[in-house]
Amino acid sequence: MSGLPKSVVITDDTMREGLQIESADIAVSEKLRLLDALGETGAKVISIGSFAHPKWTPQMACIDEIAERFVPKPGIRYTAAVFNRKGFERADKYYPKIDVRTKRYSTHVELCDTFARRNYNRTQAQQIAGMDATIAAAREAGIEYGSVALGNPFGSNFEGPFTLEQRMELLELMMDRWHNAGFTVKRCSFLEAMGWNLPHQVRETLLEIRERWPEITDFHCHLHNTRGVTIASYYEALTLGVAEFDTSLGGMGGCPYCGNGRAAGHVPTEDFVDLCHEMGIETGYNLDKLLDATAIAEEVVGHPLWGHVSKSGPRPHGDRIYPADMPFVETLEEAAHYRNGPEVYADQLSPWREGDALTRGPAPPVAAK
Repeated sequence: MSGLPKSVVITDDTMREGLQIESADIAVSEKLRLLDALGETGAKVISIGSFAHPKWTPQMACIDEIAERFVPKPGIRYTAAVFNRKGFERADKYYPKIDVRTKRYSTHVELCDTFARRNYNRTQAQQIAGMDATIAAAREAGIEYGSVALGNPFGSNFEGPFTLEQRMELLELMMDRWHNAGFTVKRCSFLEAMGWNLPHQVRETLLEIRERWPEITDFHCHLHNTRGVTIASYYEALTLGVAEFDTSLGGMGGCPYCGNGRAAGHVPTEDFVDLCHEMGIETGYNLDKLLDATAIAEEVVGHPLWGHVSKSGPRPHGDRIYPADMPFVETLEEAAHYRNGPEVYADQLSPWREGDALTRGPAPPVAAK
């Protein structure tokens, strides 16, 4: 496929969006163990969590302790989510260990006014009104290109589906603001929490944007996997050259504001990395290390996660091809032989017998009577 990117940037969001929907009682030592495992996977940027008010996100009440105690690994830029000036100041105390100073100036508007009110405590109209301040700040910071973000562009649990025309109308509003200020817009993000995306909608939206605004060359997809189709949507985006995606270990994640909770998880990082590698796309990740980190993530949260490759293992190649005399493999514990070795199925029956009909080769032809 000529449209595929040579490489992609996959940002794993386990420590922030993943843990913020899990139990607030997970020990800091366990979160640090998970963060350390993530640092071994090849990730280039890791968000350690969010500096949010503990009333609304009690899972992040320990974020300062994590920031103080974790040991950064070379070659990784550690960052965090901040939502206001106070959050920025809390996080910035740990600079350069944690870098929240690198900022992308983007106009972000939700298509769903209800979600804007529930998640951001702002109306859609207020988000639109705030675009001018964002653009002015970008100018003051010397930013060369503009960036736009469509929030929940495909549909809403509270307001129903959104059409391509609605997406383009809102995008045109944002584009005009940037253009009127003298900016070219280079980047467009799809930020979806409610998981309404469908592969054909992602494709038609990307094609329409490129047709109308060819200046937009960089696309970023943050699409939740609520209905199980998002990896197919990511595949469609890949075929059109999109090269920036968000995921999480095992698909951990969700949204307390959208009505689906943990069911609104992400595309599992290990599944998407496996897909990219099989398609010849570079990710920078070590899949074996990702699978180790996913196993640790399940131990940390105390329940199975939703990835597939973490359960089955990647497609075996070379010296990892399964032996022909492998016994039965039935349980998920036995399927983990790719990580834990053949001991996990040692007590199983085997359908293979040397010298039986399966191994003797074809029978000689029966002589005609």
